[in-house]
Amino acid sequence: MQRPVILAVGALAATQLIGWGTTFQVAAVLGPAMGGAVGLPLAAVLFGPTIMLVVMAFASPFLPRAATSFGMARTMAAGSALAAAALLVLASAAQPAAFLAAWALLGLAGTAVLTTPAQIALAAIAGDGARRALGVLMLIAGLSSSLFWPIAAALEAWIGWRETLVVFAALHLAVCAPLHLTLPHIPPAAPASGKPEARRLGPPTGRRVFVLLAGAISLNGFISWGFALTLIALFEARGLDRAEAVTAASAMGLVQIAARAVDFAGGARWNGLTTTIAAGVLLASGLVVLLIGTGTTAVIAFVLLYGTATGALAVARATLPLVFFPGDAYAAASARLALPLNLAFAAAPPAFAALLSGFGPGLALWIALAASLAALVLLLALRRHAPDEAMLPPAGQASA
Repeated sequence: MQRPVILAVGALAATQLIGWGTTFQVAAVLGPAMGGAVGLPLAAVLFGPTIMLVVMAFASPFLPRAATSFGMARTMAAGSALAAAALLVLASAAQPAAFLAAWALLGLAGTAVLTTPAQIALAAIAGDGARRALGVLMLIAGLSSSLFWPIAAALEAWIGWRETLVVFAALHLAVCAPLHLTLPHIPPAAPASGKPEARRLGPPTGRRVFVLLAGAISLNGFISWGFALTLIALFEARGLDRAEAVTAASAMGLVQIAARAVDFAGGARWNGLTTTIAAGVLLASGLVVLLIGTGTTAVIAFVLLYGTATGALAVARATLPLVFFPGDAYAAASARLALPLNLAFAAAPPAFAALLSGFGPGLALWIALAASLAALVLLLALRRHAPDEAMLPPAGQASA
């Protein structure tokens, strides 16, 4: 990768680590203390991150317009400033209304700084090397919870949860906003009134491609996020004791990171569509294993298959649109895809938690399997519309 691309990857990786680790993921650590202070049960506290994702979903289609008017670097810097302000509101919240309003503000900030804008910016900067650069970004960003959960826990024990959020707000102002402003000039995103057109495809086929793409990645995202907060309960229901379930769930993150690393290392040999289809097969296989088996052996096999699949899919969500939507069309497509994807992310945890608590693991696993198979069908249909070169390794990647 060229030096400007390496610098951009480093800057965006840092802001994504801080961005996710100090906003959406912080509730996992600070949630109990927050709830006690504002008078909300933990379940209601965890509704805050859901609000954040829903706001991001509906605000994301407006991202290209903001980037066109102000430039992506300035848009992301402004988002960092807004994230700092939202964290200060959250830190000072004493009533449920203010607490939930702060999460809505974090959703607006996240629209400008989290995942989608970073991917759009990096794709524009990296050009033909976008897939490899995005793979590195996703690999590093996957460490956000591993880094910031212990930091949040240590700060809470030392200075309290409100002061911890003030420290995190300072990180957005002192680190993230300046890093965003160091990004090289990024060509404007697609015009505000424009819609993404698929590579070499007419409008009807382009619309069909977008629908297939949105359906496939949203279904896979629904599954991967659905079990993210319920793995321990799922493993206990399949015969593990508490300690074994916690250990197995913790190992999932390591497997996912390893899968991202493998995808990055082999980025010159396959493309986003190939990766997504292969990951979809592994995802369905892992669900079948846990449906027909119980005990430690079944859970270990599930962790390996499911973890590899969801780790690869996290990268594929960023790179798959590159197969069909080049240049400015990629920016517009990514912004529009963020709507169904963030809605799937927001709905999945409470849906799967309700299924597990109300009906047990069987129904939850069957629904997940049905969704994974439906996603595979959509991906295979999408393959028929892929440009010929999409079936080959990405051009220029071998030397990136």
